[in-house]
Amino acid sequence: MSARILVVDDVDVNVRLLEAKLTLEYYEALSCHDGVTALAMAAEHQPDLVLLDVMMPGMDGFETCRRLKADPATRHIPVVLVTALDGRDDRIKGLDAGADDFVTKPIDDVVLFARVKSLTRLKEVTDELREREESGRRLGVNIEGAARLRGSGGRVLVVDDDALQLERMAVELAKEHRPMVEADPEKALAAAAGPIDLMIVDTTSEGFDGLRLIAQARSAPGTRKLPILAVVDPLDRPRLVKALELGANDILPRPVDSEELAARVRTQVRRKRYADFLREKLDYSLEMAVTDALTGLHNRRYMAGQLQGLVSRAGRGGEPVAVLVLDIDHFKAVNDGFGHDAGDEVLQEFAVRLATNVRAVDLPCRLGGEEFVVVMPGTTLDDAHRIADRIRRDIAASPFRVMGGREQLSITVSVGVAASLGEGDTPEALLKRGDEGVYEAKARGRDQVIARAA
Repeated sequence: MSARILVVDDVDVNVRLLEAKLTLEYYEALSCHDGVTALAMAAEHQPDLVLLDVMMPGMDGFETCRRLKADPATRHIPVVLVTALDGRDDRIKGLDAGADDFVTKPIDDVVLFARVKSLTRLKEVTDELREREESGRRLGVNIEGAARLRGSGGRVLVVDDDALQLERMAVELAKEHRPMVEADPEKALAAAAGPIDLMIVDTTSEGFDGLRLIAQARSAPGTRKLPILAVVDPLDRPRLVKALELGANDILPRPVDSEELAARVRTQVRRKRYADFLREKLDYSLEMAVTDALTGLHNRRYMAGQLQGLVSRAGRGGEPVAVLVLDIDHFKAVNDGFGHDAGDEVLQEFAVRLATNVRAVDLPCRLGGEEFVVVMPGTTLDDAHRIADRIRRDIAASPFRVMGGREQLSITVSVGVAASLGEGDTPEALLKRGDEGVYEAKARGRDQVIARAA
């Protein structure tokens, strides 16, 4: 998998060396020599990963990373700090600045590319979600949720059979999160399919194969997207690399440092919330694409797609499908006499009464204005007529309260009913028969149901 990597280092020899290594692995390498330029290039070129040297004059790597993660345009880009420092305080400082990982000079190529592949794979998923969310935003579908991203505390599952280490991690995690502990990998895998934000797996355990557990979590649908933090022996390079290759999002060296544990867990939980937020916005965008914003019913686009399939099935000898076409009587008088806000309230209450008088399999839809349609699978003309009359009676039975309850309006509806005729029938012809029923109901004085057999 190729990716675009931005290399940032004030030493030109280091830059050329990293560029050569990346190019040999078929990555596209960009480079610069200071933090200020790195910020500008990251925003302009949107790399898939930033390899950022810590020790630079002026703006050091920690501050550059902090600014990258603070900018909405670049906060999603993974940052790996490249440092000659291997101290605990520097790792924690980098994690707190938002770094996703570290590599230490002299760079181990195998470990470097394992981490690059892991992080670019994660960014590819995030980018797809961001692109879909952006498409929804351009269409005018957007929801707010930044506050949720700043929230603290996650549900963390720790899988380890080292009782002492398990207890220490649980105590540290409980300061900010809601930890669960499990020594049995099978029970852990079942628990991970629930509402969990992060799973921590000890790959050095003697009682179970931590790498196999990571692989099983990545292959199971319920845990495929779950972030995994692998506890590793930093001297066991093959196991460390394999954990990343199998899908671990991050690694935590043994012996486990409490502050590094807290920082890495915080990073993973924050990243998962960002991905969940994007998925929620995507789901919302998809829902809004087929939903009428005012009433919450399905819209014309969704109705047309569903009706096409049902009518085609009925034409091939399947169950019949019926439609109710409903038009609110004298709706213009409501808008003219009480204002469009009152008209909107009538439409919303009408939608509620309509939806509560049809079956779960029926599809109540708003076509636009004061016109509604109910698509009724597996329904004959006579059955649809009975349901339509029940709706008509409920609409007229009690007044609609509008303008904060200050006004009560008597509302009625005219309904046309039609059912599929079998082979050769079309959705357009079915709806036209329903429309003709509405026109006839209005001609007869409104507040009526008229069924059109053909």
